[in-house]
Amino acid sequence: MPVLPRRWVVRTIAPSFTVGSMVVVERSDGRILFVRQTYRTKWGVPGGLLKRRESASDAAVREVFEEVGLRVELTGTPGVVIDAVPQRVDVVFRARPMPGTDLDTLVPCSPEIEAIEWHAPNALPELQFETAGALVELARATQAEHRRPVSIDDLGNIFRDRPTG
Repeated sequence: MPVLPRRWVVRTIAPSFTVGSMVVVERSDGRILFVRQTYRTKWGVPGGLLKRRESASDAAVREVFEEVGLRVELTGTPGVVIDAVPQRVDVVFRARPMPGTDLDTLVPCSPEIEAIEWHAPNALPELQFETAGALVELARATQAEHRRPVSIDDLGNIFRDRPTG
């Protein structure tokens, strides 16, 4: 089947998902940026849906700036959270503020953000369900990033040392 009709068929029968970016912004002292939205009672991290033809990383940087006026640099490997019930995919990024930013003077820049707070990782506020899942997935992605890649020799050793029976 030609490409365009095949895409149409797949898009017609496959479930549709929205895609968003979430950003865990960390200061040099380890504190994490949290925001409280006007329509939610628990705390989250900056983020939002991608615009058409926008990459997840571009959306992440844009959303942090739109919500709190902070320019950030994305770091590390992002995590991905898929939530089947609301049909949403979130790409979760770690970021650090750009040098020279006065982090104590940040204020909400979006009408949907009512408060901004920095919290130590061992003293987190009550988190939105999506944010808790995002932090877990980002921790997994970060842990995987620091593991040594498996080499061909490692695979050979695994199979050579496997008990037979």
